[in-house]
Amino acid sequence: MSSTPSILGVDVGGTKIALCLFEAGTLAPRKSTVVPTEADRGFLHVQDRLLSLIKPMLEPHTLAVGLGVPGFIDHASGKIVTLPNIPGAEGAHPADWLSKRISLPVTVENDARCFAYAEALLGAGKGKRVVLGVTLGTGVGGGLVIDGELFYGARGFAGEVGHMLLKPGEPPFETADKRGEVEQFLSGTALGKRCAQATNPQDYLDGSACNFLHADLYREIAWFIVNVMHLVDPSVIVLGGSVGKALTPHIRSITEELKHWLLPGITPPELVCGTREHASATGAALRAKDAVDQL
Repeated sequence: MSSTPSILGVDVGGTKIALCLFEAGTLAPRKSTVVPTEADRGFLHVQDRLLSLIKPMLEPHTLAVGLGVPGFIDHASGKIVTLPNIPGAEGAHPADWLSKRISLPVTVENDARCFAYAEALLGAGKGKRVVLGVTLGTGVGGGLVIDGELFYGARGFAGEVGHMLLKPGEPPFETADKRGEVEQFLSGTALGKRCAQATNPQDYLDGSACNFLHADLYREIAWFIVNVMHLVDPSVIVLGGSVGKALTPHIRSITEELKHWLLPGITPPELVCGTREHASATGAALRAKDAVDQL
């Protein structure tokens, strides 16, 4: 067990929880573990599960814990507005709850923002002025980093690209929710409904299982990128999540499709896959480090 200071980053995803302990100074990874979230059992179960997982990871010189969670956080109060994939979380204050039980400072941040922050500072977006991170997994999340700082907007919800409308009123499968937002088209959950024959995320754009879907996905991804391009003009869009990683071999094709939709003379943003292992946990640790440094 090291005697140097450490920070624990925790990525609470809709499907799995990743816990990574980092050197406090360099953010070099020290140890990590990944386990199922068990989100279907509700938030209180997940919260207790987190405590049981975090305690064994802590060291005597651990300075703080950062949580990345899949949903909306009210940054003024630290309370959860909603976690769409973990029922029963509304109004909870996980940072306060956990801090009292481990006697350490705890920060909480949206998991996609954590991904964007880590990739902007330490990964595929390092050195770029405007970085948009997009996670395509159980849901679709996003985070916007400008000049090395997370941009929250007036009410704290900037970068929530999964809830941008893609085809208003026309989701690609039968559902009572008719918003037609990006998440209903490009999340792993949505793609599983659109092509039940798929056995892994690669099937959505490769092979014969979902070949009826390939052209639609290129077009829909291009529409999504055009929308964010004309709004924030990112230097780079960094993709993460299981579906985001599956898009990596298709980046050239997506970029070609983009040319049909961008205004003439506009250069498409750089489109890359994230390079940082456990990026959301890394970003959570970075946010915890920021808070410690400000004390």
